[in-house]
Amino acid sequence: MSAGKIYGVGLGPGDPDLMSVRADRLLRNARHVAFFRKPGRSGQARKIVNGMIPEDAIEFPMEYPVTTEIPLSDPRYNELLSAFYKDCAARLKALSDQGEDVIVLCEGDPFFYGSFMHLYNRLRGEVNVDVVPAITGMSGAWTATGDPITWGDDVLTILMGTLPEEDLAQRMAQTDALVVMKIGRNINKVKRALQKAGVYERAWIVEYAQMPNQTVTKLSEACDKVTPYFSIIIVHGQGRRP
Repeated sequence: MSAGKIYGVGLGPGDPDLMSVRADRLLRNARHVAFFRKPGRSGQARKIVNGMIPEDAIEFPMEYPVTTEIPLSDPRYNELLSAFYKDCAARLKALSDQGEDVIVLCEGDPFFYGSFMHLYNRLRGEVNVDVVPAITGMSGAWTATGDPITWGDDVLTILMGTLPEEDLAQRMAQTDALVVMKIGRNINKVKRALQKAGVYERAWIVEYAQMPNQTVTKLSEACDKVTPYFSIIIVHGQGRRP
């Protein structure tokens, strides 16, 4: 029996029409489909492919043991996630050893801040892994604003909202164009950092980029409400142009 293959399939920013032809083909012929989700949730990646995978496909929801319940600095955080990824990788390898191909659903691009990377590092060299790239969520977000993100020689910086406030402010002040990801409960910290860097008035927030419930708002005009974790803040470059 020949071994199966594990596919890390990028789904793009959220609109199924923005998937690659290859991703679409793999999904419509899938026998085993794995995806990440919070316990009790359907999972954003799984929602994107509703109606695309065969009804008889066997699904493997990989439920995070922890997300924001304990701080990143708590040693238990890495311990829990490390054990989780190890277990998931073992289950995928077992399917591959049985000759089965498995599609792992990945929001955005599999190699861009995604959970699949942690499986990939545990599986590479052990099984045949194929990664299908995709449009990133940040590309979907800046396109939604209706303005180019960079011009001429602009330098683009991508930051995580989980960074310390002073680190955020310093890096924000040193770049031309900016993307801030992983917002959620970090929104007030990110706002303060943008203000310190002098770019707050140029910032936009995009929630659910390229999804049916997408919103695009000038950050300074956004209502104070719960901000989704996967919101993205955009500051456009103002660089050289003809």
